[in-house]
Amino acid sequence: MAEHSPKSRDVTPVTSASATPLPREAVSLYCDVLRAMNNHGIPYAVAGAFALQKYTGIWRVTKDLDLFVKADDVPAALDHLCSQGFRCETLDPVWLSKAHRGEYFVDLISGMSNAVIMVDDSWMNRAQPAVIAGVQSQIISAEDLIASKLFVLRRERFDGADIAHVIYRAQGHLEWGRIMELARENWEIVLWALILFRYVYPAHTDYVPAPLWQDLLSRYIHLVQHPDPKAPFRGSLVDENIFSIDVKEWGLEDLQVAYRARQKKSVGKSAPTLGVIRSTGT
Repeated sequence: MAEHSPKSRDVTPVTSASATPLPREAVSLYCDVLRAMNNHGIPYAVAGAFALQKYTGIWRVTKDLDLFVKADDVPAALDHLCSQGFRCETLDPVWLSKAHRGEYFVDLISGMSNAVIMVDDSWMNRAQPAVIAGVQSQIISAEDLIASKLFVLRRERFDGADIAHVIYRAQGHLEWGRIMELARENWEIVLWALILFRYVYPAHTDYVPAPLWQDLLSRYIHLVQHPDPKAPFRGSLVDENIFSIDVKEWGLEDLQVAYRARQKKSVGKSAPTLGVIRSTGT
């Protein structure tokens, strides 16, 4: 049996309610990016560590600023940020581009990597006013923050705890209809997140409306009792690496390919080019 040494009191907890000061270089980058987005009228919603802090009080050290942006607006955002001296690149035209300066960077996120949930005007319309790094900005709504984390279930990163924390701190004040609207046919992932929440906070089951529990559980029981032999394999929507053997060796369908192809088609020619690094200035 492995021995476990006691944790040092000097070790910083992974999550903390204590404010963590941002390095000067990070603050400068975040300010410049947010001002550029504001000045050029590009709609965005701040997510990531800043949104988590707003809705839970948890501070998390980060080297990046997450901006949710509609796919159609990403090319213009990259052009403007490049003109401001940032080194810009698109890692995945379906959902992720970056703007770098020094060791810090900004993620421009237009949806989930599996393309199940994508950013549209409704995300911008629901964004809340906030001051980020001293700049008047917009921050993602609590419901959209939860939705953005539903499929972050990978071995190397798991956001289920973040979802549980948001639900707990909201104390029942969430628009679940919005979350279900974004999840659509993937409502079982919402139920999975709620079961985790219930397990972690058993005294606060009432933070989730009883009718929602009843609806999701009854639907789930029906599926269990009446399995569909033609239902598709969905492992790749959770993690295409962990479930790669199912596709590559066992011959099951890669459903993520269909979702991503649909998104690529909807974005069309406006999508930035994969892997191209653009930079002007210093």
